[in-house]
Amino acid sequence: MIRIGIDVGGTNTDAVIMNGPEVIAGVKSATTADVMSGVVNALRDVLAASQMDASAVDFVMIGTTHFTNAVVQRRDLAQTAAVRLGLPATASLPPMVDWPEDLKQAIGNHAYLAHGGNEFDGRVISPLDEEELLRIAGDIKAKGINTIAITSVFSPVSTDFEKRAAEIFEKALPGAHITLSSEIGRIGLLERENAAIMNACLRDLSAHVIDAFRKAISEAGIRGKFFLTQNDGTLMDAAFAEKFPVLTFASGPTNSMRGAAFLSGVSDAIVVDIGGTTSDVGSLQKGFPRQATVAVEVGGVRTNFRMPDVFSIGLGGGSHVVETESGIKVGPVSVGYRIQTEALVFGGETLTTTDITVAAGNAKLGEPSKVSHLSADLLQRVQAKIHDMLEDCVERSRLSPDPLPVIVVGGGSILVNRPIAGLEVIKPSHFGVANAVGAAIAQVSGEVDRVYALAEMGREKSLEDAKTRAIDAAVAAGAARESIEIVDVEDVPLAYLPGNATRIRVKAVGELNAR
Repeated sequence: MIRIGIDVGGTNTDAVIMNGPEVIAGVKSATTADVMSGVVNALRDVLAASQMDASAVDFVMIGTTHFTNAVVQRRDLAQTAAVRLGLPATASLPPMVDWPEDLKQAIGNHAYLAHGGNEFDGRVISPLDEEELLRIAGDIKAKGINTIAITSVFSPVSTDFEKRAAEIFEKALPGAHITLSSEIGRIGLLERENAAIMNACLRDLSAHVIDAFRKAISEAGIRGKFFLTQNDGTLMDAAFAEKFPVLTFASGPTNSMRGAAFLSGVSDAIVVDIGGTTSDVGSLQKGFPRQATVAVEVGGVRTNFRMPDVFSIGLGGGSHVVETESGIKVGPVSVGYRIQTEALVFGGETLTTTDITVAAGNAKLGEPSKVSHLSADLLQRVQAKIHDMLEDCVERSRLSPDPLPVIVVGGGSILVNRPIAGLEVIKPSHFGVANAVGAAIAQVSGEVDRVYALAEMGREKSLEDAKTRAIDAAVAAGAARESIEIVDVEDVPLAYLPGNATRIRVKAVGELNAR
C-alpha cells in the first residue's frame, strides 16, 4: 500500500511517501501564503525524491491548519443560524453566550430557541413544535442564511429531535448546510453546541478547501483516495471532512505524536514537536496522544469534542532571539516560512534560534560564516534559555515521576542537543517529517459518548451497545470492519442522576478500508 502523508505547518509543508511501514522519501517545502501551491510543491518534490510514478499512489493523507486558522483569525466564516431545542429549559443561557464578541459578529449572532430536548435518560422535556421550526426557517431564509447548527438537550442520548428538525429545515431551505451537534460533541450542552456552531460556520470554507486539495492531488497525476487527518490521530475521508471540518482542529500536533511513536518504536513517552514557529509538547499513551479531559478552547470558545492534551509555546527554528535588559528573549515572534530569506545564515538580518544552533556547531545549514561573529557567551545563554523553556513544557506534560523518554521531532529539533529534565532524548530517523509520517500511517476511528440508565439496560448491555455504535461510526468513517479494535472504554457513574445513570465513552480504531 503506497501512501503519501502531508502536513501543512506555519513554516513548512512536509510530505513523505511510504510503502507499508517503510519511509521511501521525505521532503520539506516552504508553506506558501495561499497554502495550496505549497501542497502542490510538496507533492511534486516527494514524488521526484522517491522516483515513484504518481499512478502507483493508493492514498493521500493531509493534515491542515486551514480551519483552525480561519476561526482564530475570524475570516472566511459563514453566517450561521444556531437553533437550540430545549424550551422551556435552558433559556437562561442562550447559544453563543460565552463567545468572544468579535467571533459572534463574524458569523452574525443568529440564535434561536425552540421546544424539544430530552432528559439524560431519553425522557422528553417538551414535544417538538414543527410550526415553530417552520417560522424559524422562514426567518433564516429571509436573512439569506444558508448554514444551520442544530443542538438538542441530551441529543447524544436521543438524536430523534435533531434529525427531525434537520428534515424540516432541509425541506424549507433546500441546499442548506446543516450540522447536528450529536454528530460532533460529547454530552455537555454548551460546549457541544459551540462545536456544532463552529463546524457549521466552516462548511462553505471546507467545500472550497477540500475541492482545492482534490484538484492539487489530481494535477499531480495521483488517482488514489484522499483523506484528512483529525484531532484524535485518525483519518476521515474527504466527503466526511467536508461535512465535519471542525474535527481537523489540532490535527498537526497529533500527527507529529503518532509519527514520533511510529518512527521511534516507543509507545509511551513525552513528545516534543519543534516546528518553525511553535513547540508542541504532549504525552503518548499506547502510541496515541493523551486526550484532554477538560473543555478545550479554540479561538476563545469552549468546546468538548476530542482534542489532544498538548501544551504549546512560541519556540521554533525561526523564533527571534533578542537581548533585553532583563536577559535573553526567545520567541514567540518567528520569521516563520520566511526563514530562508530572513535568518542570518541565509543572508537575512534577523537573529533566530537556527542561527544560534548553527553558530554553536550543532547543525549545518546555510552559510556558517555569517554567524561566526556571535559571541560564545551569547550562544551559551540562548541555548540555556531554549533548554529551560522546553524543560518547563516537559515537566507540565508529566503525570508521574516515571522516567519516560522524550521523543524530539520536527524541523526545529536541531535546537535540542542534551537531555531534557534529566530524561533520555530520542531523535528518530526522519524526525524532521514525523508529522507527515503520522498523517501517512493514520488509522480510522469512531467514538460514542452517551449516558445509559443501568437500571433499565444493565452494565453489560450498555457497554455492548456503546461498543457497537463506536464500531459502526468507525466503519462510516472509512475503516475496514474486520480490523477494528476497541482501544478505549470509560464509564463514569453519575451519582447526581436517578436510575443508576452512567456515562459511557468508547473509542474504536481500525485500518483504512483499501477496497
